[in-house]
Amino acid sequence: MLCAVLLIYFYAILIYRALLFVQPLKEGIVAKDTPEETIANLNILFYLLLSNSLIRTHFIPVPLLRLIYLALGAKLGSNTYSAGVILDPPLTRIGSNSIVGHDAVIFSHVIEGDKLELRAVSIGSNVTIGATAVIMAGVQIGDGSIISAGAVVTKDSRIG
Repeated sequence: MLCAVLLIYFYAILIYRALLFVQPLKEGIVAKDTPEETIANLNILFYLLLSNSLIRTHFIPVPLLRLIYLALGAKLGSNTYSAGVILDPPLTRIGSNSIVGHDAVIFSHVIEGDKLELRAVSIGSNVTIGATAVIMAGVQIGDGSIISAGAVVTKDSRIG
């Protein structure tokens, strides 16, 4: 049973990465009824159906979560780990020696009314993001920064 579940996830991640290779997520406002909207919606759907069940259970050890995020397209530097949730891995870049605390959330999409926008999140090296912090789309966090537990970093913020 475990092998069957692992194979399903393996093939799902392969299909997801192939889809992103053919049609990568692009930053900006996603126009309605376009291929970009379809890809963005498939990205969200894939996360909700497959990844969310893995990541939100707190069953998987943090070092294995790192491998899952890398497989889903996140760019993580060496010795960087997330005990939180990265909702849009292909649009998330985190430098080396950084940590994302337990139940923190990083997301690269904004839904405001009927508008969907994708904005990459860039986090430098030697950064600490506290537990339950929320990092919104378009945020840039510089090297050596500390984001306190429970903080909300609003969209498009720049932290030195």
